Amino acid sequence: MGGEQPHLLVIDDDERIRTLLSRYLASNADFRVTGADSAEDASAKLAAVSFDLLVVDVMMPGQNGFDFVAGLRKTGNTVPVILLTARGEEEDRITGLESGADDYLPKPFEPRELVLRIQAILARSHRAPPTPAAKPVRFGDFVFDIMRGELKRGEEIVALTTGEAALLRVLARRPGSTVPRAALATDGGSLGSGTITTTNAATSASESRAVDVQITRLRRKIEDDPRNPRFLQTVWGEGYVLWAE
Repeated sequence: MGGEQPHLLVIDDDERIRTLLSRYLASNADFRVTGADSAEDASAKLAAVSFDLLVVDVMMPGQNGFDFVAGLRKTGNTVPVILLTARGEEEDRITGLESGADDYLPKPFEPRELVLRIQAILARSHRAPPTPAAKPVRFGDFVFDIMRGELKRGEEIVALTTGEAALLRVLARRPGSTVPRAALATDGGSLGSGTITTTNAATSASESRAVDVQITRLRRKIEDDPRNPRFLQTVWGEGYVLWAE
């Protein structure tokens, strides 16, 4: 991140929560923080300023957080997003990931936990992968640059979210080999932070489903027929494999 303060946009219609959260992130984690009170206000700020990460409340009047993030992704904007909501059910978590969010944190939460998740996502966004000599991986018309986390189809760059790029990196380092879901959840960071982990069965099931959601999103971008994938295939009961040249 070049030593510069990461610039965050906190989007929440509750002025008190927005102000308290912005102050905490600025004073305790050394972030630059801008606030927005609605999806419309956030869109205006995004058109004028480049942000490193968005913290988005789901339950907002007008356009909610799910729809706001989905709209961002449709335009090709891949800025990392953490969704915040009082709704902590698994279905809402999956909906958040399907919309294109990188992580999902139910309220109430400890502000320090949010900081850890933000820091982990920013680290994934900016750090080089640990295999500096890795060659680009080719599959069909696509070329994935592991170093840059950049996917191209011909000369066109295919927009990937931070989570999608991290997931593809793990698969591309082991083309032709089955990668277990657990490894994708941990190394790919498909659930967000990769910092705060638990080991109960419910959490493991949730993590596995979240990986499946990310795989589905990735297939929509690289497969002609996502229901019958050619490159990114399921190995039932084990995980996923990327078939490359």
